[in-house]
Amino acid sequence: MLPFLFPKHRFTIHFFLLGLLVAFPGTSIAKVTKEANSKQPVISKKFPDSGKWARGRLLVMPRAGVAAQSIDKVDGIKSRHKLKKLNAYIYELPDGVDEVKFMNKLRKDHRFKFVELDRLIEPGQTITDPALGNSWALPKIGAPAAWDIAAGDSITIAILDTGVDSNHPDLAANMVSGWNMYDNNADSSDIFGHGTKVAGAAAAAANNGQGSAGVAWSARIMPVRISRPDGMAYISTMAQAIRWAADNGAQVANISYGGADSATIHNAANYMRSKGGVVVMSAGNSGTLLNSPPTDAVIVASATGSNDARASWSTYGPLVDVAAPGASIYTTTNGGGYGYVSGTSFSSPITAATIALMLSANPDLAPTDIDELLTSTAIDLGEPGFDQYYGHGRINAARAVEAAYTKISADNIPPEISIASPTGGQISGDVPVDVNYFDNKGVVRVELRIDEQSVITDTDAPFAFMLDTTQLNEGEHTITAHAFDAAGNQGSSAPVIVTVKNSDKSDDPVADPVLPEITEFNLTDGMKVRRNQAVIARASEATVEMALSINGSIVASSTSTSLGYRWRSWDDAPRGTWFTVTVEASDAEGNTISKTVNVSN
Repeated sequence: MLPFLFPKHRFTIHFFLLGLLVAFPGTSIAKVTKEANSKQPVISKKFPDSGKWARGRLLVMPRAGVAAQSIDKVDGIKSRHKLKKLNAYIYELPDGVDEVKFMNKLRKDHRFKFVELDRLIEPGQTITDPALGNSWALPKIGAPAAWDIAAGDSITIAILDTGVDSNHPDLAANMVSGWNMYDNNADSSDIFGHGTKVAGAAAAAANNGQGSAGVAWSARIMPVRISRPDGMAYISTMAQAIRWAADNGAQVANISYGGADSATIHNAANYMRSKGGVVVMSAGNSGTLLNSPPTDAVIVASATGSNDARASWSTYGPLVDVAAPGASIYTTTNGGGYGYVSGTSFSSPITAATIALMLSANPDLAPTDIDELLTSTAIDLGEPGFDQYYGHGRINAARAVEAAYTKISADNIPPEISIASPTGGQISGDVPVDVNYFDNKGVVRVELRIDEQSVITDTDAPFAFMLDTTQLNEGEHTITAHAFDAAGNQGSSAPVIVTVKNSDKSDDPVADPVLPEITEFNLTDGMKVRRNQAVIARASEATVEMALSINGSIVASSTSTSLGYRWRSWDDAPRGTWFTVTVEASDAEGNTISKTVNVSN
């Protein structure tokens, strides 16, 4: 670190902050329940279970190339509405239709990238904790040392929550204009009280004589209300809010709600990543396993206490990327007060604020740089390497910011892309075209070309196409896919030769409609995997079992249509080693399909 270059960030907060947080007169403490003397924190159940969804509707995203009139012609739907600024739709269903059954039916339709319920999610519950103490979280993550380099200047953190109290004395100076996505107006005030606590943990001001300081105390706070009056929020509202925040200048978006496993959220988060920003979400407070595959779209934070142990109520699973302090966090409360709160609702904004510090130190960081630096500088806890409780470890702001400050982020590496299907042969009618792709900074768009002529462009990850072969001449054609990153680097797939035959379909073999199909595999042939590589594979609805093998040995399996695995390839062999990786999907009748790629570490 070069502290002498940043004199404005070296001030007395390093020495008096902790005393200020616990001793400043007039501060109010969150009410403790009657069980406050028990050893375990008490979860205040204020809302219905979050395992609910909007009745009578589904969220869908069509493949690129599917005609608008085709989307309308889906048997059994009442109407459709496009989500604002997203290439996703809400399908309204007739009264009495079972949403889950209809969803499973549509998932077999190759016109769609994904189909899911519009789940209703509660905010991370505030947990009343008897172990009220001083603000241990800031020194635990090395925030004072990080402030020697950056404090969040010029970075905007969008708080997607129940709103924020913009008049709070510790928040007012950092507030910028926001939006009420739920009511579609400019009133982003806190209707429930949760969002103000989240905003304070991230970016409460410092050196102002008030009672709290956030991790990125000089960052801007953009309030975006996503919740109903009861604090609950729909996946569809969250997704639209992410896109709004990205389009209005936010570099980091924090969502202290569940839903990190939603395909609609992933789509919106990938849009934000294409603009250079990242989305951080809380793991949840169920204390149970969330067995969803990892994703590169969002950063998911679990919660730890002052002893670096996982909080007993913190949700865990392959989806967790990092851990952060989340117990007894001193923060702002609605109406100008302060209090101690606990939950992954607060480990998430502490993580988001650490990213804001990183971007303030080096605005040229790409989302993939943030992913790598945040995880590689984390303090490894639990089992060595990645684990489902702490992810890559508990964040360390001092290390992450220093690594960000010294990072050179020029990008001249082209994306890698290959066509997964079709693989050649005779095709007719509407043909799904699936691609595998990878880029060190992230792919922002993919073009599908026929005979070197661009026919479809997809800007919404995951990238997938529907090719109408009736628009092509009969006979042989060459299909290629071309991926582009934000720097303009282009990667091209190997060509796939197909023969279009639509004139006489009676002689064509009839495919078994229930055969398994690998619909997504994020490793591509020849790619270089990361040190801690997320391996993600998904298969069609007919699949009952999936398996992942490396060099012939099965390393992960699943009895669902998705499979996730965290691969520490550097632990298995020296860098530069080549591996053969195979994903296999089987249906109930024993039909099996597989895909194999060769990658290096």
